[in-house]
Amino acid sequence: MTTVVPGVSCVVLQSKQECVVIDVSYPDSLLRDRRLRDKEERFSLYVKYLEKKFLWCAYWVGLGILSSVGLGTGLHTFLLYLGPHIASVTLAAYECGSTNFPEPPYPDQIICPPGGGADESISLFSIMSKVRLEACMWGAGTAIGELPPYFMARAARQSGADPEDEDYEEFEEMLEQAQNAQDFVTRAKLGVQHMVQKVGFFGILACASIPNPLFDLAGITCGHFLVPFWTFFGATLIGKAIVKMHIQKLFVIITFSKHIVEQMVSLIGSVPKVGPSLQKPFSHYLEAQRNKLHHAGGNAPADENWLSWIFEKVVLIMVCYFVISIVNSMAQSYSKRLQQKRHSEEKTK
Repeated sequence: MTTVVPGVSCVVLQSKQECVVIDVSYPDSLLRDRRLRDKEERFSLYVKYLEKKFLWCAYWVGLGILSSVGLGTGLHTFLLYLGPHIASVTLAAYECGSTNFPEPPYPDQIICPPGGGADESISLFSIMSKVRLEACMWGAGTAIGELPPYFMARAARQSGADPEDEDYEEFEEMLEQAQNAQDFVTRAKLGVQHMVQKVGFFGILACASIPNPLFDLAGITCGHFLVPFWTFFGATLIGKAIVKMHIQKLFVIITFSKHIVEQMVSLIGSVPKVGPSLQKPFSHYLEAQRNKLHHAGGNAPADENWLSWIFEKVVLIMVCYFVISIVNSMAQSYSKRLQQKRHSEEKTK
């Protein structure tokens, strides 16, 4: 016997005087469709999250490559992008009393979470953890940027052909005149070259871990002396993406900690004659940034617009210089090839 009520089916078993209540408000097909839609929504959110993370990592890797490509003439993306990013996160962490603002990639501006903690709860480790992903990706990009000169020098050494590269020719001239080197820069470069050649992995690791311009020739050196790829790239990746990156990150975080920034602003005000006039825009700019973090910032004040305008123009000038240097280098290489071709044609006549 079956008794039906809205949404419920009561089945009375004759063998046992029991009533089994079964919910029939949703057919099985509707339940399956609903579960399938839920799974699709969760999967879509997961894919969007991974896509956002991938683009965020690719952005910083690309900036790292731009920084190291060109043997010292690359775009200084640490000063233009990563350094200001770490500084803004540091200032926000001290102002908010927390690092619980959204995970990267950030929105247009960082907003303090409601009910942030006290300043004492902020530690260097918590801020370093907040910016670790982008910093390590940038460091990995700088390591990748060292690969083109390595492969170029390695191929030239194995084939015996002239790669027609000015940096490689300069490196060969430096090796030929090693005993007669007098200036400090040349002797320092030779010291790095000997260290990389003799010590191997740990020598490359030491050179890559310390921020210095002398590592620019490490890729050519390792390629010329046929250092194994994974020895070179492994040491470079560990040194640049882990050791060196944590040193630079720690320096920026300490420099832009709350009490250091306040001391720097007060020192600006102590400069004779022009100190107070210079201190005012910086103080207003920092106050505007604090207000923004608490949703209190409306339209940007004139001082903030002035400082932002200067920074934007500095970035634009450096990017233009980078592009011009690339075009100039390509033009010089092309002109050199034409001269060599004409010289060879004159010899054959």
